[in-house]
Amino acid sequence: MRLLITGGSGLLGSKITTLAIEKGYDAHSGYNKHKAIHGTPIKLDICNIQEVNKAFEKIKPQAVVHAAALTNVDKCEEDTELARKVNIEGTRNIVESSERHNAFLVHVSTDYIFSGEEGMYKETDEANPINYYGLTKLEAEKIVTASTINWCIARPSVIYGSTPAAGKINFALWVLTKLRKKEPMKIITDQWVSPTLNTNLAQMILETIEKKLTGVYNLSGATPINRYKFATLIAERFLLDETLISPSTSREMNWLAKRPLNTSLNVEKASKKLNNNPLKIDEALNKLYEEITIIS
Repeated sequence: MRLLITGGSGLLGSKITTLAIEKGYDAHSGYNKHKAIHGTPIKLDICNIQEVNKAFEKIKPQAVVHAAALTNVDKCEEDTELARKVNIEGTRNIVESSERHNAFLVHVSTDYIFSGEEGMYKETDEANPINYYGLTKLEAEKIVTASTINWCIARPSVIYGSTPAAGKINFALWVLTKLRKKEPMKIITDQWVSPTLNTNLAQMILETIEKKLTGVYNLSGATPINRYKFATLIAERFLLDETLISPSTSREMNWLAKRPLNTSLNVEKASKKLNNNPLKIDEALNKLYEEITIIS
């Protein structure tokens, strides 16, 4: 299987590449600013149509995982032109090249396409983003669904993992770093999500490729939880001082963009279709603990 992963140096892309290689895939890891270190690295600016065409011609992928995106929510609100260029036009470039090469496409979307007023969203629920990041990701989904290829849209929530990637630190590692330095932190109690371990998500995405599953799937963790409780569970699992974590609310945060308050996802559909089921939070944190222990 010739597989192309965009965003190959990111938290999800690097994990997909690693697991794909273990399965014997011919995995090509597309990167832009931060060079990918897994698989066969290939320079790939998704906003550059010539570069995208060149990469597809060279690799001739049978499957593509489109994980590259501008995910900084405030940056998207601040620089709407860049957000549109990366998340919408970049996706269009990947979709058009996938069409020309008849490649199966897995597009990685987000829970932020929802307003956050309800929670436990199913795949069929109406999308109504409240910030520009969510809007661009919804527009990207529409480009995918209008295409002529076989596609799968994967919607995760708050992806975290055992190692920093692409120059960024994820929420779980940020919490662990603060706790180990014995630094106090404020975490909001009024934002509910479905935290997604990158290893679990990568396994689910690779299974959708193997089974050629089409349609929209919520591929997140199986436990709806607020960020404060998530942080305290991390502290508990790693035997660190959870009293350093104090509750706060989103009103106290100095954010540029609005955040939806409850984008927890219903994962019943994925649980029925996949052998690699969405993990409950305790299972995922046990896996995170194992991975970090191995690294250290």
